[in-house]
Amino acid sequence: MPKIQLQNLSNKEIISNNKSKSILQDILENGIDWLHACGGKGRCTTCKMVIISGEGHLSPLSVFEQKMIKLKKLGDHERLSCQCTTDGDLVIRVAEENKMPHMSYSD
Repeated sequence: MPKIQLQNLSNKEIISNNKSKSILQDILENGIDWLHACGGKGRCTTCKMVIISGEGHLSPLSVFEQKMIKLKKLGDHERLSCQCTTDGDLVIRVAEENKMPHMSYSD
């Protein structure tokens, strides 16, 4: 089962138990507060994650992610956690602009 390490959340590790669940679902089911203003529909970029390693394990870009790339709302090594799944280990970070004030980040 793939491990997802949240680098700037004190390197917390979670296990992705179901390949059909989005990374956002895995994060939320593990009790981690992660911004997702549109409810995981791919219409905003508040659930954006920065991929540090394991990018090759992610599912292909969704239509919504392709749209966000065209609008320059997603850059290199950035994906929407609500739109992708993983079949291997990942190291990710919360995007700087999506950090929440009540959370403690370990940058």
